[in-house]
Amino acid sequence: MKEQFDFYNSTSLKSYNLDETIRYQLKMLDGLDNITRKHSDNVANISCRLCEILRLSEGFTIYTTTCAYLHDIGKIFIPPSVLQKPSKLTDEEYEIMKTHTTIGYEICMKDLKLRPYAAGALYHHEALDGTGYPNGILGNKIPYEAQIIRVADEFEAITAKRQYKTHIGIIDALNILIDHAHPTNPKSISDTARIFKTGGVGKIDKKILKALFKVVIYDTEYEIYAREDYVKFLKKEISRLSGTKKYYDRMMAASTPEKKQYYIEEAKYYLKPQEQLDKVPQMIQELETAYTERKKHIQKLHDEIRQIKKLTV
Repeated sequence: MKEQFDFYNSTSLKSYNLDETIRYQLKMLDGLDNITRKHSDNVANISCRLCEILRLSEGFTIYTTTCAYLHDIGKIFIPPSVLQKPSKLTDEEYEIMKTHTTIGYEICMKDLKLRPYAAGALYHHEALDGTGYPNGILGNKIPYEAQIIRVADEFEAITAKRQYKTHIGIIDALNILIDHAHPTNPKSISDTARIFKTGGVGKIDKKILKALFKVVIYDTEYEIYAREDYVKFLKKEISRLSGTKKYYDRMMAASTPEKKQYYIEEAKYYLKPQEQLDKVPQMIQELETAYTERKKHIQKLHDEIRQIKKLTV
């Protein structure tokens, strides 16, 4: 049976659903740089969900998601010394890195199966205010799929922990993108002219950024749900082992080996396989620590949602 090209499901975007040629190209990426491959997967997932929130058609969503998978395909030909450099790139190295857009475009254009998705590779670093690369084009001259991918790409790149930087929190990342959605302060007459020409737009589209807020909130709410489910499990385990501790206390107070063994045997009805009665106090302590830490993290996630809802673009 012929393989079906259908991955319109943001919860199960996987490269095995892609066209054979695209899978081959992604495998090349995977072999060269795992960070780049994971980044491409994440950007595709975020791009798909942005399209859904923006209520774009299924066909355009599939198309944009495929473009997002392939947006960094040009990095195949970026020297590993630059692509995998553990520290910040020099100006010269950054210029080399920037060529991945035109290289990716050329790769796509040379392959009939990839040609329809060349826009993502070429335009995903262009900015609405004309400060992007490789061509510095303005506003609606940038394909909308590339505008979506740019927002997904920036967010993923900022929040992901790379070799050369520490992790940046979600709220800080969104605030950086908010800054990018507003025009930059002019530093020259040419900058002032550009801002006037573009109508005062920033680098990224505000509507797409607002859609990203919703994506982040949905993800955070799901994380809260999953963590609360685990916290309930921890609470049950603490309750179970706290009930078992009475046998531990009686075992420790027993005056004869026979009585000790009796309480050990009684406790087996409440203990899971491989659990030992003499380890119960330690297990309770570890579970209580885990429970407290996870409750704190859940509260932190609730606080994050409240902060995101207060953000304005």
